[in-house]
Amino acid sequence: MIPYPHIDPDIVAVGPFRIRWYGLMYVLGFLAAYGLVPRQIKARRIGLSREVVQDLILYLAVGLVVGARFGYLLFYQVPNWGFYLKHPLEIIATWHGGMSFHGGLVGAVLAGWIFCRRRDLPFWATADCVIVAAPVGLGLGRLGNFINGELFGRPAQVPWAMVFPDGGPVARHPSQLYEAFFEGLVLFTILWVLSRKDRRDGLLVVAFLFFYGLFRFFLEYFREPDPQLGFVMGPLTMGQLLCVAMMAAAVALYGYLSRKRRKT
Repeated sequence: MIPYPHIDPDIVAVGPFRIRWYGLMYVLGFLAAYGLVPRQIKARRIGLSREVVQDLILYLAVGLVVGARFGYLLFYQVPNWGFYLKHPLEIIATWHGGMSFHGGLVGAVLAGWIFCRRRDLPFWATADCVIVAAPVGLGLGRLGNFINGELFGRPAQVPWAMVFPDGGPVARHPSQLYEAFFEGLVLFTILWVLSRKDRRDGLLVVAFLFFYGLFRFFLEYFREPDPQLGFVMGPLTMGQLLCVAMMAAAVALYGYLSRKRRKT
């Protein structure tokens, strides 16, 4: 067992004003997208200049936050829906915690589609350029979870297990770091390598959906299930069910893009 490095979640705290590590990770993720997206060859071909990307990131940020919050309430707060109906202001209380990656993904996709329609940009080519940067934000977000001591792992006896502040006296997997590595570094490497190859539009989105779903599905076996839900289908968690849906969506999208290419 190794000691959990207690890091103050607040970088700066002056009265009610706070700058938190987790929020900074979001900002760094969007800055990474601003730097990486315009550098791709396809981005230059379709007109994704830095000015356009700047506007696109604003759309994606709004879609991600709104989708992540409502996704959390829809997928992970089923037992507490009555509470939110009685206290509707809590629905938007993101400062109390509670964001869902899968909901954020749906919100970002819808926001990106609206942006592409308004700017007359090819959706799948644009999505491919943007999705390459997504693992950077995901990896940073998991580091933010680790600093907050949240979303920790299941009890473990491995040498690198840690006792988290809110996880009781039991040593646990630092599952946030596992996810930061696979959902962040490994997934980014896969997408970046694929982005350098000649490919049809939409393939990077397919790869992202499939590999993220695959990595997250297996990593959920090391992560403590959400206490308000626990296991929802035998040994499976809600996160695993959503990842199965992601992988199925990747297969369906691949088939759709293949049929579309044959028709053209």
